[in-house]
Amino acid sequence: MDIRNRPHRRVLTAAALVAALGIAEAAAAADNKLSVGALRFTSHSGGFIALENGHFKNEGLDVEFRFFQAAAPTAVALAGGDVDFAIAGVTGGYMNLAAKGAIKAVGGVLHEHKDVDGMAIMASMKAYEAGFTKPEQLKGKSLAMTQSGSTFHYMGAVLAEKFGYSIKDITVRPLHKVGAMIGAFKSGQVDAMLMVPHIAKPLARAGAGKIIGWLRDYRPDYQITVLLSSTKNIEEKPELVKKFLRAYSQGIADFNRVMLNQSKDPAATEATVKLIHKYVYTSRPYAKAAPSIKAGAMYLNPGASLDLKSIEHQLKWHQSQGFVPKTVTMDQIVDTSFVETN
Repeated sequence: MDIRNRPHRRVLTAAALVAALGIAEAAAAADNKLSVGALRFTSHSGGFIALENGHFKNEGLDVEFRFFQAAAPTAVALAGGDVDFAIAGVTGGYMNLAAKGAIKAVGGVLHEHKDVDGMAIMASMKAYEAGFTKPEQLKGKSLAMTQSGSTFHYMGAVLAEKFGYSIKDITVRPLHKVGAMIGAFKSGQVDAMLMVPHIAKPLARAGAGKIIGWLRDYRPDYQITVLLSSTKNIEEKPELVKKFLRAYSQGIADFNRVMLNQSKDPAATEATVKLIHKYVYTSRPYAKAAPSIKAGAMYLNPGASLDLKSIEHQLKWHQSQGFVPKTVTMDQIVDTSFVETN
């Protein structure tokens, strides 16, 4: 062997090692760059706060949010690989995608709570003035929703069941987008709507409708939205899922601590609302957006815990309506290995 070639070989070896390390670092950075599907709702603010307060960064995650107009497209985007995680309602669409092996719920987000304003039951002014003043009077009325099998559809069914009749006794109006729901409600094209408080309360204040009840009084044990992950992430990158959930849970803790007791620390409330305003009601000046954001402070699952009993009830309802095959099981739609469950 010609010893004169040894230094040259050492240089080549070192260069190869540096290149390999660079490739590994680039791969790691790519793995930690995540896209999250969400709606511009105050109830999705656990994630926004986790990003703004550095909780994702502390877990080594580079997170960006992609925004959608309804829950169903968010779950579809996750299944198609367009986003890595998603915040979405417990819907028939999500369950069917999960049954195909594409996605699963790994944590809980929005939940009704008996002591916190949640989904408001609203009557349009036209319907209210015609005598629709109580939730019990939903029978025979028209109800706005996004899609068949949506959370709005299920909520209407829960109320109908509570009052002794069926969702079939209510005229459901699928309007595809929340904005279209609000437009139809304000114009009196539909009689009723269930809506998050950061939208419902301003509508009521503006005289565009009336809040005639709260879903919490009829179904306080309701898991409304969940954190979804691709099955590929769950199976191939469980540590990544754990990091994401830890960071998101810290965002939830920050939200609940401040926003569910806004009078305790007004300065902290103001700072948190300004943070949320970067994502919610962004087209409005802060002074006009702040009251609606504050009004939208709903209860988020501590630790991103999952209410399995609620999800199971929803699965059975979707199956009873033919939205989800009766062969679908809880194991197919939920992974219980990441967070606490009931």
